Amino acid sequence: MPRSRFLAASAALLLGVAACRKAAPAPLYQKVPVQHRDIVVTATASGAIQPILTLSVKSKASGEILESPVQTGDEVKKGQLLARIDPRIPSNNLTQAQANLAVAKAQLDNATAQLKRSEALFQSQSITQAGHDSAQLSSATARAAVVTAEANLQTARDAMSDTQVRAPNTGTVLELDAVLGTVISSPTNDVGGGTVILKMANLDTVQVSALVDETDVGKLQPGLPVTITVDAYPNRTFTGTVLKIEPQAQVTQNVTMFPVEVNILNPGHLLKPGMNTEVEIHVGSRQGVLAVPNAALRTPRNVASAAQVLGLDPKTVQQQLGQTAAAPTASRDSVASGDGGKLHAAEAPSAQQQSAAPGSDIVFTLRSGKIVVVSIGTGLTDQDYTEVTSGLTDRDTVLVLSGTTPR
Repeated sequence: MPRSRFLAASAALLLGVAACRKAAPAPLYQKVPVQHRDIVVTATASGAIQPILTLSVKSKASGEILESPVQTGDEVKKGQLLARIDPRIPSNNLTQAQANLAVAKAQLDNATAQLKRSEALFQSQSITQAGHDSAQLSSATARAAVVTAEANLQTARDAMSDTQVRAPNTGTVLELDAVLGTVISSPTNDVGGGTVILKMANLDTVQVSALVDETDVGKLQPGLPVTITVDAYPNRTFTGTVLKIEPQAQVTQNVTMFPVEVNILNPGHLLKPGMNTEVEIHVGSRQGVLAVPNAALRTPRNVASAAQVLGLDPKTVQQQLGQTAAAPTASRDSVASGDGGKLHAAEAPSAQQQSAAPGSDIVFTLRSGKIVVVSIGTGLTDQDYTEVTSGLTDRDTVLVLSGTTPR
């Protein structure tokens, strides 16, 4: 045979083999056994650590900061000294208030003595009624002056005490806004609200405002357990709980998200404000339950298209599903064999198989070599598998169809 004819024959043979391979039909379905497995449903989100409550500490006294014994990161107790303000003006006011009270008391003593003499003279009719009334008025005025002086003294004492700024609560110093030597203003005298000396917060429990996709929000409720991870401690997780789901959505890059507030226990204050976190909200879990792939599940809406892929009569399949819903305790299942779309009878299903509720999901399975359409009860669902509560056993095999859309 000439070389050219040999090459042509070889090429034709290869093309024929390739054509045969190309013409091989793709499988209509995959057979997946129903197995026991763990199903864990979570909603993931990201956020940042923040204190539950941040306090901005100000001083009621105005003046220069003479002492600032704390630094950022310090743990302070309630009542601990945070700053000391120049006390000279409050001290002078206190001294003046003490002197004014002493004068007011002396004047009261004098007015009281005058009133006693006036009463004696009035009894002896040595003075007129007007003279007696004047003595009574002087005594009342002196008593009022003492009350005013005592109030002014207490105000001066408070102002003197205000020169020592103390921690309102136990917490951690987050930020120093006024350093040693800074002249600050009081919020009681400054229309601008006064000078913030420092900011502090209790970090025993912190919070994350995580943005959760709207498709997951319906699964969430307050009290669900949460696991948090941060880059600073990649091999450690922190636990918390869902506090609340905010009612107002946020739209970011055309994605609708809902803020979910999560409280996190923070032993040792390892979690710092501003740390980025990955939040995993545990919606539910099932251990060792029967499960099928989500791709195997059908609904009444799309079961007809799946039947067509299998070569079944969609109307007959729909009728069979209707009969199962109307008489769930029927003694026998009908099965589709794929030969012309006819349904055939198979063994009677178990009690578990018969208990599927109307409106549940639908699967195609193999029983005694026949394709069976079965309505099943379903439970928890994760991204890949769905819990089977009724309708199947671990002896069944479900069909994952190609070219159709699952539920």
